[in-house]
Amino acid sequence: MKIVIIGGTGFIGTKLVNILRGLGHEVIAASPSLGVNTITGEGVIEALSGAQVVVDVSNSPSYEDKAVLEFFETSTRNLLASGAATGVKHHIVLSIIGTDRLPENGYFRAKLAQEKQIAASGIPYTILRASQFFEFIDGIANSFTEGNLVRVPSASVQFLAGDDVASALVDCALGAPDNGIEELAGPERLRFDELIRLYLSAKADIRQVITDDNVRYFGALLDDRSLIPDDHLKLRIAQTRFEDWLHNLSLRGK
Repeated sequence: MKIVIIGGTGFIGTKLVNILRGLGHEVIAASPSLGVNTITGEGVIEALSGAQVVVDVSNSPSYEDKAVLEFFETSTRNLLASGAATGVKHHIVLSIIGTDRLPENGYFRAKLAQEKQIAASGIPYTILRASQFFEFIDGIANSFTEGNLVRVPSASVQFLAGDDVASALVDCALGAPDNGIEELAGPERLRFDELIRLYLSAKADIRQVITDDNVRYFGALLDDRSLIPDDHLKLRIAQTRFEDWLHNLSLRGK
C-alpha cells in the first residue's frame, strides 16, 4: 500500500516512515525539504498520485496566532484538494486533545479549524487527537519559568511518549477510516505541576516548581478537564508510563 506522510521528516513523521517501511509498505516522506510543499502546492499531486492513505503530521514553522492559522488552513485545503484529485481513500491527521476547549490558545484554534476542514471534505478520514508528549516537557517547563521559579497549574494531564503516538497512527493508517475523532492519552493521569516537578527532579534541575492556577498554558487558563480525554469519544490508551520513560531517558544520558 502506498502511504504518504506529510511532515515525514519531523519528530513523529520520521518514526512513522520507518515503521511503515519496515512493514513493507511504499512510503513517501513528504516535506518542503524533499520537494513537497503543501503551502505552495509544489510536488503534492505527484506525491499523492496512487496513494491510498495520507497521514498529516506536519507542523507550522510559526506559532504566532495568525501565522499558525494560515498555515493549517492553507496546507489542509491544498492537501485535501490534491487528495480528492488523486483518489486518496483515507486522510489521517494528528491533532491535540482539548482543541475544542481552549479557544484562547491560538494553536488549538488553528488545529480545530483544520479538523473542521477535514470533516467537511468528503474524503474518508480519521482525526487522532493526542495528549502532550513527554519529549516536549523540557520546552513546556521553560515556558513556565521565571528566573529560578517554574509556575505551573495543577490541572490534570495524561502525557504520553512519541513512540506510542507513532504506533497509534500506524494502526490508523492500516485500518478503516473512522470518519470521526479518536483520542490517545497516556496511561497515567497526573497533575501538571507534579509532572514538571518529577521531571526536573529526575534531571537534578534546581529550579523550584510553584503551583499557580492563574498561570496560562500558551495563552489559556486550564482546569481539570482542559487537557484530558473527552468521555464521549473513542479512546486509545498509550503503553509507556512516565516513570519508564524517565528511566529510559536517564539511560540515554539526556
